[in-house]
Order: sequence, then C-alpha cells, then structure tokens
Amino acid sequence: MTIFLLMLAMFTVRLIFLKKSINNEKAILAKGGQEFGVQNTKFLTLLHIMIYVFAVIEALLKQIKFDGISLLGLLLMLFSVAVLYEVTRILGDIWTVKLMLAKDHKYVEHWLFKTVKHPNYFLNIAPELIGIVLLCHAQITAMLLFPCYIIVIYLRIREENKLLAEVIIPNGTHKNLKGD
Repeated sequence: MTIFLLMLAMFTVRLIFLKKSINNEKAILAKGGQEFGVQNTKFLTLLHIMIYVFAVIEALLKQIKFDGISLLGLLLMLFSVAVLYEVTRILGDIWTVKLMLAKDHKYVEHWLFKTVKHPNYFLNIAPELIGIVLLCHAQITAMLLFPCYIIVIYLRIREENKLLAEVIIPNGTHKNLKGD
C-alpha cells in the first residue's frame, strides 16, 4: 500500500506540473509560438504513462514491500521532482512538456543548462523513471519499456538540438532569468 500511495503522490505531482505546461503552451501559441515533434510527444506521453501503470501493476502482483531498493527509488524520484521544479522555475513561462518554441525564443543562459545539456531529460525524467522502477521493483517494466523510451527520447533530443542550433541560439540569449 505504501508503494501505491507514493506512486499516486508522484503522479499527482506530475499532473500539477502538466497543468503548468498546458497553461504555458496556450500562452506560447497565442503569442505566435510553434509546436514541434507532435508525434514524438505523443509517444513519450504514452510510454511515460505506461511505465507508471505497468510499474504499479508489477509491484501489486509481486506484493512488493518498501525496502532499501524502494528507498533508493524514492530518493531518485524526490531528486527528479526537485530538478523539475528548478527547471520550470528557471524557464518560467516557456517551459512545457511539449517541444515548443515561443516567438523569438532565445537561448536560456543559466549555469544548469550550460553544465548539463538537457537537464530536464537527464536530471529529471531519467531519475524519475529509474526511481519508479526501483520503488516498484519493476524489472519487467524496465526491460520492456526503457528501450522504447530511450529511442523516443533520443529522437526528441536530436530534434531539440536541431532547433537549438538553427533557431534558438541564433536568436540570442536571455540574460534576465529568474535565479541568475
């Protein structure tokens, strides 16, 4: 039951951030921004939800009890939420779960983005999903879905890198960031 409640809490946190993303998406589009990689976003969303659902099912079927491995998973999940909060705080109204560019989108010149390229993927999503499978002892879920997720996130990062190089960086940098 503890694992189920922790997963429910994590899912709720994700829904809160999704609401923020949806509000930002609407504002970006209303101001002339664009969405890219629509199909890729659909696959990422589906795989993300599948990992949550299958991990919980696997934990329930195995009747997993909270242990040291679960604790490690929980710590990774908490770390991922902290990074997600920081990334959304830094990016403000341009942060979305979708691949979107605001009109005249500029490069965010913050130490986190200079130090770790794509911190949202490597410091938020990866620890979150690894944490979930550890919390739930969901080895089968990981073996089945992580390879698919890695391929789809690779394609997302490749597209994002292209937009960074061809559109965002040529637009200049954004110097007046929150937290700088």
